[in-house]
This record gives sequence, structure tokens and C-alpha cells, in this order.
Amino acid sequence: MNNALPYLALTMGLLSSFHCIGMCGPIALALPVQRGNAWQRAAGLLIYNLGRAGSYALLGAVVGVFGNALSLMGYLKYVSVLAGVLMLAYVFWPKAFARYFIAPAFLRKPVNLIKKQMSALLHSRKLQGWFLLGSLNGLLPCGLVYLALMSSIATGSSAAGSIFMFVFGMGTWPAMMAIGFFKNWVTPAVRTKFHQITPVFIAFAGIWLLYRSTLFQYPQASHSAAKPITECHGK
Repeated sequence: MNNALPYLALTMGLLSSFHCIGMCGPIALALPVQRGNAWQRAAGLLIYNLGRAGSYALLGAVVGVFGNALSLMGYLKYVSVLAGVLMLAYVFWPKAFARYFIAPAFLRKPVNLIKKQMSALLHSRKLQGWFLLGSLNGLLPCGLVYLALMSSIATGSSAAGSIFMFVFGMGTWPAMMAIGFFKNWVTPAVRTKFHQITPVFIAFAGIWLLYRSTLFQYPQASHSAAKPITECHGK
């Protein structure tokens, strides 16, 4: 995996956390740990977010298989281009992106089942219940997760894709942990400001992926350059 990709994943996670505050924040605020002391809240939120990152890692491993196949066929740079274009589309045409990049109809029933199970787990007071709640939350449809998965395909392997998505999930932890302790701070006005900031950084990530796609040419070029052959002429 390219050395810069983990930093991209972490940056995407940090930026996506602005979105997560509005979308996933209410779930974190509804955890039973809110009634415990500071250590119990920290442990509960950590377990919950670990489960969420674990699901992202699993999804990254799955799509990384396709990335490996595309890498073998020489198409990996086009995935990087597509991911970059989609990020820019998310920024400049958010309504169109939301219209066309939605969960397929056949996923509606599984998604509803996940939501139903999550509602039941909100009353759990066990660590495994909180972990499972986070794991299920990580499987819910999310536009920014889709973008991260597209980027993880560009890693070119299942292992690298899994690492990319886990690091992406870790990037969302600071904000998700913070709202568990400062729930009164997360007002509708604050969420609106976060939503306004997010597109700027997503655009930078998209531009970086487009730039990265140009780098795939150079390794091939360097190998194709023939070295001069020294000829020895005997006398």
C-alpha cells in the first residue's frame, strides 16, 4: 500500500466525522453508557466505535479483492480517477450524488433488519452488545463510506483495503468520542457548520486521488527504459 494512503484514510475519517456527528451521533448519545461515570462512558464508546471500524475493515477487505483483480489487469489507476471524480461530484453536485448513489432496492430489507436489531441493542448494558451495535452501524448505507470504499479499492489488495478502511474508521473516533462527553455542545447549529466545512476537505481528497492516478504511469515507464548494454570486444 502506498505510504500516503493511510494518511489519506485518516484524513477522510477525520473529515467524515463532521458528517458522522449529524448522522451517527444520535446513536452514540443514545447508548446506555451515558448514565455511567466517565470511565464507563469512555469504555462503552470505545467498544462501540471499535465495532464500527471493524465493519469498515471487513468491507475494505471485500472490495480490496476487486482492487487486486483490477491491479493485475492494469486498471487500478482508473479506479483512483473514478474515486476522485466521485468525491468532487459529492462536493459540487450533492443532490445528484444523493439521487444516484443510494442503497439498491434489494438492500432495503436487510437495512431495515439491521436498524431493527440496532434499536433492540440500544438497551443493552453489555460490552458485546455495544460492539455489535457499532458493527451493525458500520454496515448502514452512507455516501462518505461509499467514497472511502472506492478509495480502498485503489489500494490494490484485500489486506491494504482492510487497513485503509479501519484507519478511516479510526479517523471518526475523536468526534464520536467527544459527543459522548459533550452532548450539549452538539447543537443543530454546530452540525450545520460541520456540514458546511466537510465539502472543502473532501474536494482536496478528490484532487489528491486524481493526482495519484497520474503516478501509476511512472513505475511502468521506469521499467521500460532499457539500460545501455556494455559490449566487450575481444582482440
